[in-house]
Amino acid sequence: MSTSEKLISIVVPTYNYGHMLERCLASVVEQVVEDIELLVINDGSTDDTEAILREQVGRYPFIRVVTQQNAGAAAARNHGIRLAQGRYVLLLDADDELTPGAIAELRRLVVAKPETVMVLGGQISVYSNGQERRHAPTPVPVASPKVLARRYLLQKQISISHCCSLFRRDLLLRRPYPEQLRVGEDIPVFAYLLVNGPVLTTEKLLARIHKHPGSQRHSRGSEEAYALEMVREVFATLPEECQTLRRRYTAQRYLSLFRAALLAGDRPKARCYHWKAMSLSPLQAMRATYVRKVLRLYMGG
Repeated sequence: MSTSEKLISIVVPTYNYGHMLERCLASVVEQVVEDIELLVINDGSTDDTEAILREQVGRYPFIRVVTQQNAGAAAARNHGIRLAQGRYVLLLDADDELTPGAIAELRRLVVAKPETVMVLGGQISVYSNGQERRHAPTPVPVASPKVLARRYLLQKQISISHCCSLFRRDLLLRRPYPEQLRVGEDIPVFAYLLVNGPVLTTEKLLARIHKHPGSQRHSRGSEEAYALEMVREVFATLPEECQTLRRRYTAQRYLSLFRAALLAGDRPKARCYHWKAMSLSPLQAMRATYVRKVLRLYMGG
Protein backbone atom coordinates (compact mmCIF):
# COMPACT_ATOMS: atom_id res chain seq x y z
CA MET A 1 0.00 0.00 0.00
CA SER A 2 1.43 3.37 -1.01
CA THR A 3 1.51 6.26 1.46
CA SER A 4 -1.39 7.96 -0.38
CA GLU A 5 -3.75 4.99 -0.11
CA LYS A 6 -6.22 4.68 2.74
CA LEU A 7 -6.91 1.44 4.54
CA ILE A 8 -9.88 2.49 6.68
CA SER A 9 -12.37 5.31 6.27
CA ILE A 10 -14.34 6.40 9.34
CA VAL A 11 -17.61 7.81 7.99
CA VAL A 12 -19.80 9.82 10.39
CA PRO A 13 -23.30 10.62 9.08
CA THR A 14 -24.93 13.30 11.23
CA TYR A 15 -28.25 15.09 11.43
CA ASN A 16 -28.90 17.58 14.25
CA TYR A 17 -26.46 15.95 16.65
CA GLY A 18 -24.36 19.05 17.19
CA HIS A 19 -24.50 18.62 20.96
CA MET A 20 -22.92 15.15 20.68
CA LEU A 21 -20.73 15.53 17.59
CA GLU A 22 -17.64 16.87 19.33
CA ARG A 23 -17.56 13.84 21.66
CA CYS A 24 -17.85 11.51 18.68
CA LEU A 25 -15.07 13.17 16.69
CA ALA A 26 -12.81 13.44 19.74
CA SER A 27 -12.93 9.66 20.03
CA VAL A 28 -11.56 9.34 16.48
CA VAL A 29 -9.07 12.14 15.84
CA GLU A 30 -6.39 10.92 18.23
CA GLN A 31 -6.47 7.52 16.53
CA VAL A 32 -6.03 8.77 12.95
CA VAL A 33 -2.76 7.75 11.30
CA GLU A 34 -1.56 8.08 7.71
CA ASP A 35 -3.72 5.37 6.15
CA ILE A 36 -6.89 6.27 8.09
CA GLU A 37 -9.35 8.98 7.03
CA LEU A 38 -12.24 10.69 8.81
CA LEU A 39 -15.19 11.85 6.73
CA VAL A 40 -18.31 13.58 8.12
CA ILE A 41 -21.54 13.74 6.09
CA ASN A 42 -23.76 16.56 7.36
CA ASP A 43 -27.25 15.47 6.33
CA GLY A 44 -28.78 18.95 6.16
CA SER A 45 -28.59 19.65 9.88
CA THR A 46 -30.48 22.72 11.12
CA ASP A 47 -28.84 23.00 14.55
CA ASP A 48 -25.27 24.17 15.32
CA THR A 49 -23.66 21.20 13.53
CA GLU A 50 -22.15 23.36 10.78
CA ALA A 51 -20.44 25.72 13.24
CA ILE A 52 -19.11 22.81 15.30
CA LEU A 53 -17.71 21.16 12.17
CA ARG A 54 -15.96 24.40 11.14
CA GLU A 55 -14.34 24.57 14.56
CA GLN A 56 -13.30 20.92 14.40
CA VAL A 57 -11.77 21.27 10.93
CA GLY A 58 -9.87 24.32 12.18
CA ARG A 59 -8.31 22.15 14.88
CA TYR A 60 -7.97 18.98 12.77
CA PRO A 61 -7.58 19.91 9.08
CA PHE A 62 -7.55 16.24 8.02
CA ILE A 63 -11.29 15.94 8.75
CA ARG A 64 -13.26 15.95 5.48
CA VAL A 65 -16.75 17.47 5.72
CA VAL A 66 -19.47 17.17 3.09
CA THR A 67 -22.90 18.76 3.46
CA GLN A 68 -25.95 17.43 1.62
CA GLN A 69 -29.64 18.23 1.67
CA ASN A 70 -31.47 16.20 4.30
CA ALA A 71 -32.14 12.77 2.83
CA GLY A 72 -31.94 10.38 5.79
CA ALA A 73 -29.31 8.16 7.37
CA ALA A 74 -29.20 5.63 4.51
CA ALA A 75 -28.53 8.32 1.91
CA ALA A 76 -25.89 9.95 4.12
CA ARG A 77 -24.13 6.61 4.59
CA ASN A 78 -24.23 5.87 0.85
CA HIS A 79 -22.83 9.32 0.07
CA GLY A 80 -19.99 8.83 2.53
CA ILE A 81 -19.20 5.36 1.21
CA ARG A 82 -19.01 6.69 -2.36
CA LEU A 83 -16.64 9.50 -1.33
CA ALA A 84 -14.49 7.38 0.98
CA GLN A 85 -11.04 6.31 -0.16
CA GLY A 86 -10.42 3.42 2.21
CA ARG A 87 -10.53 -0.27 1.41
CA TYR A 88 -12.69 -0.65 4.53
CA VAL A 89 -15.36 1.58 6.06
CA LEU A 90 -16.49 2.01 9.65
CA LEU A 91 -19.84 3.83 9.92
CA LEU A 92 -19.86 5.70 13.22
CA ASP A 93 -23.12 7.31 14.32
CA ALA A 94 -22.66 10.88 15.49
CA ASP A 95 -24.07 10.18 18.95
CA ASP A 96 -21.66 7.30 19.60
CA GLU A 97 -17.90 7.06 20.09
CA LEU A 98 -14.98 4.75 19.47
CA THR A 99 -13.00 3.35 22.37
CA PRO A 100 -9.24 4.05 22.66
CA GLY A 101 -7.27 1.66 20.46
CA ALA A 102 -10.30 0.61 18.39
CA ILE A 103 -8.84 1.67 15.04
CA ALA A 104 -5.47 0.11 15.81
CA GLU A 105 -7.19 -3.21 16.57
CA LEU A 106 -9.20 -3.13 13.33
CA ARG A 107 -6.14 -2.12 11.36
CA ARG A 108 -4.13 -4.99 12.86
CA LEU A 109 -6.79 -7.53 11.91
CA VAL A 110 -7.29 -6.53 8.28
CA VAL A 111 -3.60 -6.07 7.61
CA ALA A 112 -3.03 -9.63 8.83
CA LYS A 113 -6.00 -11.01 6.85
CA PRO A 114 -6.69 -8.73 3.87
CA GLU A 115 -9.31 -11.11 2.47
CA THR A 116 -11.62 -10.19 5.36
CA VAL A 117 -15.05 -8.87 4.35
CA MET A 118 -16.27 -7.80 7.79
CA VAL A 119 -14.91 -7.42 11.32
CA LEU A 120 -17.31 -7.57 14.27
CA GLY A 121 -16.20 -6.23 17.65
CA GLY A 122 -17.58 -5.80 21.12
CA GLN A 123 -19.52 -2.76 22.27
CA ILE A 124 -20.58 -0.94 25.42
CA SER A 125 -24.23 0.10 25.59
CA VAL A 126 -24.56 3.33 27.57
CA TYR A 127 -28.03 4.13 28.92
CA SER A 128 -29.49 7.51 29.88
CA ASN A 129 -29.51 6.55 33.58
CA GLY A 130 -25.73 6.09 33.48
CA GLN A 131 -25.77 2.30 33.45
CA GLU A 132 -23.49 0.50 31.05
CA ARG A 133 -23.62 -3.00 29.60
CA ARG A 134 -20.84 -4.78 27.76
CA HIS A 135 -21.55 -6.98 24.76
CA ALA A 136 -19.10 -9.42 23.20
CA PRO A 137 -19.48 -10.08 19.48
CA THR A 138 -21.49 -13.12 18.50
CA PRO A 139 -19.41 -15.87 16.88
CA VAL A 140 -19.73 -16.32 13.13
CA PRO A 141 -19.08 -19.90 12.00
CA VAL A 142 -17.50 -20.89 8.72
CA ALA A 143 -20.67 -22.03 6.96
CA SER A 144 -22.65 -21.82 3.73
CA PRO A 145 -24.45 -18.58 2.81
CA LYS A 146 -27.79 -20.24 3.59
CA VAL A 147 -26.72 -21.27 7.09
CA LEU A 148 -25.32 -17.81 7.81
CA ALA A 149 -28.44 -16.07 6.49
CA ARG A 150 -30.65 -18.34 8.57
CA ARG A 151 -28.65 -17.68 11.73
CA TYR A 152 -28.78 -13.92 11.16
CA LEU A 153 -32.28 -13.35 9.77
CA LEU A 154 -34.33 -16.09 11.42
CA GLN A 155 -32.56 -17.40 14.49
CA LYS A 156 -30.98 -14.07 15.48
CA GLN A 157 -27.80 -15.85 16.51
CA ILE A 158 -25.52 -13.35 14.77
CA SER A 159 -25.58 -9.71 15.82
CA ILE A 160 -24.17 -6.92 13.64
CA SER A 161 -24.15 -3.24 14.57
CA HIS A 162 -22.73 -0.06 13.16
CA CYS A 163 -19.93 1.65 15.10
CA CYS A 164 -18.31 -1.61 16.23
CA SER A 165 -18.12 -3.26 12.80
CA LEU A 166 -15.82 -2.77 9.82
CA PHE A 167 -17.02 -3.42 6.25
CA ARG A 168 -15.23 -3.79 2.94
CA ARG A 169 -16.11 -0.76 0.86
CA ASP A 170 -16.37 -2.42 -2.57
CA LEU A 171 -19.16 -4.63 -1.23
CA LEU A 172 -20.98 -1.64 0.25
CA LEU A 173 -20.85 -0.03 -3.18
CA ARG A 174 -22.44 -3.14 -4.70
CA ARG A 175 -25.13 -3.34 -1.98
CA PRO A 176 -25.91 0.25 -0.94
CA TYR A 177 -28.29 1.05 1.87
CA PRO A 178 -31.90 1.14 0.58
CA GLU A 179 -32.75 4.81 0.90
CA GLN A 180 -36.52 4.31 0.84
CA LEU A 181 -36.26 2.48 4.17
CA ARG A 182 -35.88 4.71 7.23
CA VAL A 183 -35.87 1.89 9.82
CA GLY A 184 -34.00 -1.40 9.47
CA GLU A 185 -32.21 -0.24 6.33
CA ASP A 186 -29.04 -1.89 7.61
CA ILE A 187 -30.50 -5.45 7.59
CA PRO A 188 -30.27 -6.01 3.80
CA VAL A 189 -26.71 -4.67 3.82
CA PHE A 190 -25.57 -6.74 6.79
CA ALA A 191 -27.11 -9.92 5.34
CA TYR A 192 -25.31 -9.35 2.03
CA LEU A 193 -21.94 -8.76 3.66
CA LEU A 194 -22.32 -11.77 5.91
CA VAL A 195 -22.69 -14.24 3.04
CA ASN A 196 -19.96 -12.77 0.84
CA GLY A 197 -16.70 -13.62 2.51
CA PRO A 198 -14.67 -14.24 5.65
CA VAL A 199 -15.82 -12.54 8.85
CA LEU A 200 -13.49 -11.88 11.78
CA THR A 201 -14.47 -11.11 15.35
CA THR A 202 -12.51 -9.41 18.10
CA GLU A 203 -13.31 -9.43 21.80
CA LYS A 204 -12.05 -5.86 22.08
CA LEU A 205 -14.80 -3.38 22.92
CA LEU A 206 -14.64 -1.05 19.93
CA ALA A 207 -17.43 1.45 20.58
CA ARG A 208 -19.59 3.10 23.21
CA ILE A 209 -23.13 3.14 21.83
CA HIS A 210 -25.42 5.60 23.56
CA LYS A 211 -29.04 4.48 23.93
CA HIS A 212 -31.60 7.25 23.96
CA PRO A 213 -35.13 7.98 22.71
CA GLY A 214 -35.85 9.79 19.49
CA SER A 215 -35.20 7.12 16.87
CA GLN A 216 -37.23 7.63 13.72
CA ARG A 217 -40.17 5.31 13.11
CA HIS A 218 -42.39 4.72 10.11
CA SER A 219 -46.12 5.20 10.53
CA ARG A 220 -48.20 2.23 11.61
CA GLY A 221 -50.56 2.95 8.74
CA SER A 222 -48.01 1.71 6.23
CA GLU A 223 -46.25 -0.84 8.41
CA GLU A 224 -47.28 -3.96 6.47
CA ALA A 225 -46.19 -2.53 3.12
CA TYR A 226 -42.96 -1.42 4.78
CA ALA A 227 -42.31 -4.91 6.15
CA LEU A 228 -42.83 -6.48 2.72
CA GLU A 229 -40.50 -3.93 1.15
CA MET A 230 -37.91 -4.92 3.74
CA VAL A 231 -38.24 -8.56 2.65
CA ARG A 232 -37.78 -7.57 -1.00
CA GLU A 233 -34.64 -5.58 -0.21
CA VAL A 234 -33.11 -8.33 1.93
CA PHE A 235 -33.49 -11.03 -0.70
CA ALA A 236 -32.74 -8.85 -3.74
CA THR A 237 -29.00 -9.41 -3.39
CA LEU A 238 -28.76 -12.75 -1.58
CA PRO A 239 -27.59 -15.79 -3.56
CA GLU A 240 -30.02 -18.34 -4.98
CA GLU A 241 -29.45 -20.85 -2.21
CA CYS A 242 -30.78 -18.32 0.32
CA GLN A 243 -34.05 -17.68 -1.52
CA THR A 244 -35.71 -20.69 0.13
CA LEU A 245 -35.59 -18.71 3.40
CA ARG A 246 -37.75 -15.91 2.00
CA ARG A 247 -41.09 -17.34 3.13
CA ARG A 248 -39.88 -17.85 6.69
CA TYR A 249 -38.37 -14.38 6.80
CA THR A 250 -41.63 -12.87 5.59
CA ALA A 251 -43.32 -14.70 8.48
CA GLN A 252 -40.67 -13.24 10.80
CA ARG A 253 -41.50 -9.71 9.65
CA TYR A 254 -45.20 -10.38 10.31
CA LEU A 255 -44.28 -11.60 13.77
CA SER A 256 -42.52 -8.31 14.44
CA LEU A 257 -45.72 -6.51 13.40
CA PHE A 258 -47.73 -8.88 15.60
CA ARG A 259 -45.59 -8.05 18.61
CA ALA A 260 -45.84 -4.29 17.99
CA ALA A 261 -49.62 -4.46 17.59
CA LEU A 262 -49.93 -6.50 20.77
CA LEU A 263 -47.87 -3.96 22.71
CA ALA A 264 -50.05 -1.19 21.31
CA GLY A 265 -53.20 -3.00 22.49
CA ASP A 266 -54.48 -3.53 18.94
CA ARG A 267 -55.67 -7.13 19.32
CA PRO A 268 -57.54 -7.41 15.98
CA LYS A 269 -54.45 -6.35 14.06
CA ALA A 270 -52.23 -8.58 16.22
CA ARG A 271 -54.46 -11.58 15.36
CA CYS A 272 -54.33 -10.69 11.68
CA TYR A 273 -50.53 -10.48 11.64
CA HIS A 274 -50.12 -13.69 13.60
CA TRP A 275 -52.47 -15.54 11.25
CA LYS A 276 -50.44 -14.33 8.25
CA ALA A 277 -47.21 -15.47 9.91
CA MET A 278 -48.75 -18.89 10.64
CA SER A 279 -49.95 -19.28 7.05
CA LEU A 280 -46.45 -18.54 5.77
CA SER A 281 -44.42 -20.57 8.26
CA PRO A 282 -45.95 -22.37 11.26
CA LEU A 283 -42.42 -23.31 12.31
CA GLN A 284 -41.36 -19.67 12.57
CA ALA A 285 -44.64 -18.48 14.08
CA MET A 286 -44.51 -21.02 16.91
CA ARG A 287 -40.98 -20.31 18.07
CA ALA A 288 -40.72 -20.33 21.85
CA THR A 289 -40.18 -16.57 22.03
CA TYR A 290 -43.69 -16.01 20.64
CA VAL A 291 -45.70 -18.75 22.36
CA ARG A 292 -46.45 -16.74 25.54
CA LYS A 293 -47.48 -13.71 23.49
CA VAL A 294 -49.81 -15.84 21.35
CA LEU A 295 -51.40 -17.41 24.42
CA ARG A 296 -51.89 -13.98 25.92
CA LEU A 297 -53.54 -12.79 22.70
CA TYR A 298 -56.04 -15.62 22.39
CA MET A 299 -56.69 -16.27 26.07
CA GLY A 300 -57.12 -12.62 27.00
CA GLY A 301 -54.16 -12.49 29.41
